[in-house]
Amino acid sequence: MKSLTRLFHLFIVCALFLGACNLPSGKSDDGAEVSGTFAAQTVEALLMTATVTSTSAPSAAPATNTPAPTNTNTPAPTATPVCPQAQFVTDVTIPDGTEMNPGQTFTKKWRIRNTGTCAWSGYSLVFDSGDSMSGPASQPIGAVNPGQEVDLEVNLTAPASAGNYRGYWRIVSNSNVLVPMLNGYQGRAFYVDIKVKAPAAPTATNTPVPPAFAVTSVNYSLGTWGDGVSTINCPRVTASITTNGAGTVTFKWKRQDSPGGGATQTLNFAAAGTQNVNYDWQRGSTWAGTATWVSVYIETPNNQDFAQFNFSTACTTP
Repeated sequence: MKSLTRLFHLFIVCALFLGACNLPSGKSDDGAEVSGTFAAQTVEALLMTATVTSTSAPSAAPATNTPAPTNTNTPAPTATPVCPQAQFVTDVTIPDGTEMNPGQTFTKKWRIRNTGTCAWSGYSLVFDSGDSMSGPASQPIGAVNPGQEVDLEVNLTAPASAGNYRGYWRIVSNSNVLVPMLNGYQGRAFYVDIKVKAPAAPTATNTPVPPAFAVTSVNYSLGTWGDGVSTINCPRVTASITTNGAGTVTFKWKRQDSPGGGATQTLNFAAAGTQNVNYDWQRGSTWAGTATWVSVYIETPNNQDFAQFNFSTACTTP
């Protein structure tokens, strides 16, 4: 619209200018011709300028408001239910490396959690591999609900030989499917680990050696003997011989007037004990009050003289 207004104004100016040029004048026609030519060129230039001016530059496209992106709530992925699944929690008894004596019996107990989405019913604890330690091949597990913990135990016996032993156990479902074991060995098992000590060397015991058979004592006592007629109240010495066991004793009597001793006699002992033997001496009454002695000499097993027995009695008759 502004461009048309400018052209209109320019056209009026040019018309006025041309009109003025045609008015009568005292000047020669050459000047008028020149002036007309100049005016024509001026108009042409103005028209060209107007044309250029009237060409409007391309206008910028109107700005458009691009809507800001809106946050959309993408639903979080839903965890896939896992059934069955378990988690090893801890060793309740027998920590790894516990020392055992050969043949020692013990109870191993593990704490397990049901981390699956289904209850356990009819599941079993089964021996997997390694050293069974005389444990059962399998044993049932009671009902365990999701999230519940249970203590599984098994009775075992340490091997007889010294060394390190480990047995692996696992849980299987009622359809014999292996239950994955979080925190377990290779994701499927748990184990018992013990060390069996070498048998202690037997303590040397000093077995008492029975003493060699021997006479341990000989004791004496004095009495009398006689026939009541020709021999009355004659001295009788009794020797009590004691041994420490069964065996045979040989001995003989000695006395002051015959120190070499008399005949050898024999006593048989079935066990340790004491037996009495008598020595009757018909010592005439004339020796009454005179000191004398008798003794026993043990030939076997001792080869020993025992103490002398002193006395001074004699027969009343003779």
